[in-house]
Amino acid sequence: MSPASRAEGRLYERIAAEIRQALATGRYTVGDRLPSERDLAQQYGVSRPTIREAIIALEVDGLVEVRTNSGVYVTAVQPTGGALSATDVGPFELLEARRIFEAEICGLAAQMIDDDQIARLRELVADMESEDLLRAEAADREFHLEIARATQNSAMEMTVSMLWDTRERSPQYALLTEKVRAAGIAPRVSEHRRIVDALAGRKADAARKAMRDHLGRVIANLLEATEVEAIERARAEINAKRRRYGALS
Repeated sequence: MSPASRAEGRLYERIAAEIRQALATGRYTVGDRLPSERDLAQQYGVSRPTIREAIIALEVDGLVEVRTNSGVYVTAVQPTGGALSATDVGPFELLEARRIFEAEICGLAAQMIDDDQIARLRELVADMESEDLLRAEAADREFHLEIARATQNSAMEMTVSMLWDTRERSPQYALLTEKVRAAGIAPRVSEHRRIVDALAGRKADAARKAMRDHLGRVIANLLEATEVEAIERARAEINAKRRRYGALS
């Protein structure tokens, strides 16, 4: 498939289905290394985060193993247990949605929030400094929900709650969370403080930007935590430099 067809279903699921078909037909066998993320993205005409989501789905099914700084290797041609795992919204598409919605919600909250809610947000930021990642993550969720409550708009509060509930029920996000925890990545306290400061100043534009920047950084962190081709990228950079300096000699 090149580019990805527009059949029904989530984009990353369609890519995962194409790769599973390649496994079933023997194009890739156990022990093979899949093409690089960049090559797969070009082959299917999609973004690298979409390929990352497809690989995570295959990993949940036990079909591939991600080896950091090496690549993605085939471990089976049939899913564990013989049946595909349940799928849900992809981690990166979920974060993209959160970045849009929560930034605007934060801008509105800056105009409506009261001093008690500001104090509560500061308490939650302090909880995020805990060495207990589970406690820090729980405080992170409550922080975002508290901002939504500050808008005094129940639809916005339900939207943020739904986005976080979607995150918690997604098998793909659960696997991604394991990788993030293994990498020691915790909620960034400084970014949350910047959001609170903007809210406390009742600065809608600053609050909107602080939330958008924060969730953009979350996306970057998750991409970093799931990066598997650092060595390949470094080799490509070295080869490019060799070609450049060779041409000058």
